Amino acid sequence: MNLNTARVFVRDITRAREFYAQQLGLKLNAADLARGYCVFNAGNCELVVEAVPPDAPADEQALVGRFTGLSFLVPNVHVAHQDLVGRGVVFTGAPQRQFWGGTLATLRDPDGNELQIVQRG
Repeated sequence: MNLNTARVFVRDITRAREFYAQQLGLKLNAADLARGYCVFNAGNCELVVEAVPPDAPADEQALVGRFTGLSFLVPNVHVAHQDLVGRGVVFTGAPQRQFWGGTLATLRDPDGNELQIVQRG
């Protein structure tokens, strides 16, 4: 098997498109803002960002503004962190060394979704 697609849910697809393309620097592969989605090249898989309408059921609303479990591998987490902070990306804290040997930092998109940048070993 090969992981092909990861999904993140947002409230404002226009704002999300700008954030993921401009601030994170991901290449936009496709978008249909009227239908509420954008597809970004995220390295080994695509990142699909989807809008959750304001009138969606509570279980769909709960998909927005949470820890996603998604991590972007970077060669140097400290350099990436400083670059992204310079672009206005909000982090929950500075990069921290983990017990398994890597270093990671958690960032938030404009809708409060948490993603991470990580450097292995």
